[in-house]
Amino acid sequence: MWRRRFSTSSGSSDVFGTLTKKKWDAVVIGGGHNGLTAAAYLARGGLSVAVIERRHVIGGAAVTEELVPGFRFSRCSYLQSLLRPSVIRELELGKHGLKLLKRNPSSFTPCLDGRYLLLGPDQELNHSEISKFSRLDADAYPRYEKQLERLCRFMDPLLDVPPPESLHGDTSLNDRLSNKMYKSAFWARCLRQAASLGQKDMVDFMDLLLSPASKVLNNWFESDVLKATLATDAVIGSTASVHTPGSGYVLLHHVMGETDGDRGIWSYVEGGMGSVSMAIGNAAREAGAEIFTNASVSEVLIEDSGNVKGVLLADGTRVDASVVLSNATPYRTFMELVPNNALPNDFVRAIKHSDYSSATTKINLAVDKIPLFRCCNTDHSGPGPEHFGTIHIGAESMEEIHSACQDAENGMPSRRPVIEMTIPSALDTTISPPGKHVINLFIQYTPYKPSDGSWEDPTYREAFAQRCFKLIDEYAPGFSTSIIGYDMLTPPDLEREIGLTGGNIFHGAMGLDSLFLMRPVKGWSNYETPLKGLYLCGSGAHPGGGVMGAPGRNAAHVVLQDLKKIVAQQ
Repeated sequence: MWRRRFSTSSGSSDVFGTLTKKKWDAVVIGGGHNGLTAAAYLARGGLSVAVIERRHVIGGAAVTEELVPGFRFSRCSYLQSLLRPSVIRELELGKHGLKLLKRNPSSFTPCLDGRYLLLGPDQELNHSEISKFSRLDADAYPRYEKQLERLCRFMDPLLDVPPPESLHGDTSLNDRLSNKMYKSAFWARCLRQAASLGQKDMVDFMDLLLSPASKVLNNWFESDVLKATLATDAVIGSTASVHTPGSGYVLLHHVMGETDGDRGIWSYVEGGMGSVSMAIGNAAREAGAEIFTNASVSEVLIEDSGNVKGVLLADGTRVDASVVLSNATPYRTFMELVPNNALPNDFVRAIKHSDYSSATTKINLAVDKIPLFRCCNTDHSGPGPEHFGTIHIGAESMEEIHSACQDAENGMPSRRPVIEMTIPSALDTTISPPGKHVINLFIQYTPYKPSDGSWEDPTYREAFAQRCFKLIDEYAPGFSTSIIGYDMLTPPDLEREIGLTGGNIFHGAMGLDSLFLMRPVKGWSNYETPLKGLYLCGSGAHPGGGVMGAPGRNAAHVVLQDLKKIVAQQ
């Protein structure tokens, strides 16, 4: 039932007949949330749009699946905050079924010594909780949050527009003038924002961008538990340590979102993260886009002139289109879907050698009771404040996080993994049977190719899963015995099942050398590619990973502008 609900058109012959009956204005490869976002804006711009999704369900990494009977899992992404307010507002996602469930408290860190730390939007709670570890940190924490908010406001305008990229190839005088004016206005706006921010905050901003997260947090706080809780945002989804230069930006990236206008607040989505993709898909269909599932693209078709002319499906079906947008990773798009020798050698080298490494594993569990944490000394059987937010397991100090990372650098899964546990069913009653719960474990660090075994070995996989469950048992005795069933996605699984090259959840690393004008590679940051008519619209493009919708929205605007120019020249 769940699979049928989250599918659209199937891959039957009559559907393929619909797909091939005409030449589409735009074909979108991949029905992830960014591909659906691009389709919605393109269709609203008056184009005929087809979205082609390989799996039976739309959403990509933002998907809900019933993996254990009666339990609905956000199989990959599991929290919402980064989805751009402009996308929510312009596509009227609330009308299309998006319902956000705010978490308060939003963070819980249990300690083996019997203490714990709760954090959330309640400033009085934060001060009281942090004071248990350090009064100085409790006083500093509001100032820390305010500074991050100021820096996020500085970043905001950069997220919703294409980067000011230089033009390529032969262009008209009007195009060159228009591009020059856009770049001048863009940089003038940045300078005005920098001036309003002030020199001190700009220096702090540069420090945050370039420094290791450990340095940033050590300069603010003294409590190990507080620093470790905040540091997880700096390494989540990456192979980096808290001591890696530039990890401070990833910290900022994960707090720049909002829920219903509240900055930095992460929420669950009723029905799971697939509800985000379904809402965007509904907006796209309402605008006229058509979505096809169980259809895999095997090749981007190119004319002798070098222009894109459509796509070829795995069964040999040809789909003609004026433009093609790829929501696949840059590696998948250019190294696997585009024919050999169709791209410049320097571009191919840059794409091939980009960082797609991953150390992330996701485990989705169905349990028959909610975990009870030893440090809370509670006897209730239902959800309490400690169950609503992200539960940080195995990270009571930044050095523990660093040690876990070092294990992976040596080729082995972390002996004591860093685990972010969430229990969405504590707030969302639609995803599990009464009294039972859905639990997400986001785990680091797990190398793509371990040196001490293989993820293809069932015994090796099970041993690592049990390692994670036993670690949770240290904090919540009896947790392992509550497990009804589970689904585990290691980096190779994420690559095979979801299409994430290397298992990287961001479609490519979020290092300083892979952001803004450097994303996906230098010279091609504005969603266009060396092939005329082929565009990137996924997380491998600016402004990067997470369930943002910004790459899809921005790419669609670029496509509409380019097509408008072509029409004007005819």
